[in-house]
Amino acid sequence: MNGTTGTTGAALVHAMSRVPGPVTVVTTVDGAGRRRGFTATSFSSLSLDPPLVLVCLSRTASTHEAFTSADHFLVNLLAHDQDHLALRFARSGVDRFAEGDAAGDILPCELGLPGSPDACARIACALHAVLDGGDHSILVGRVLDTHVDDDRTPLVHYDRTFTHPACALDTPNPLLSLHLADW
Repeated sequence: MNGTTGTTGAALVHAMSRVPGPVTVVTTVDGAGRRRGFTATSFSSLSLDPPLVLVCLSRTASTHEAFTSADHFLVNLLAHDQDHLALRFARSGVDRFAEGDAAGDILPCELGLPGSPDACARIACALHAVLDGGDHSILVGRVLDTHVDDDRTPLVHYDRTFTHPACALDTPNPLLSLHLADW
């Protein structure tokens, strides 16, 4: 049996790399009217009543102040062919929107917030709460609007790489696409 054990930060990072996660680009417009955004894989639904989602943002991120003081933000669940967006919005020290302006891959979407028209889903939120998450802040958003494109397959981050659900893209064998609920 191969593997690692331990309680260090590195051991936790390794363990968590084995947990598949959604790939999102979260956007807002700050008080000065500048578009801001970051890539996140720590995204989840939180509550249906009221409708809440959460996304985690490093306290050292250049966008931290913009998001913790924002009125609204937009979560873009990226599609399987949008890894370039995830990489672009993960870079530091660059205008993450400039490249997309020419390509048209980030446009005004729900609530007028910058978003990806090709995303699998977009979830527009009002900032509901900012919670302490250690070296991260947990942004809790109250869902105001959603858009879902059922024809797009989500991008997934697993074991430090991008992938996608196999069953969603041309799986020739229907047995390979069984869901746990089908058992």
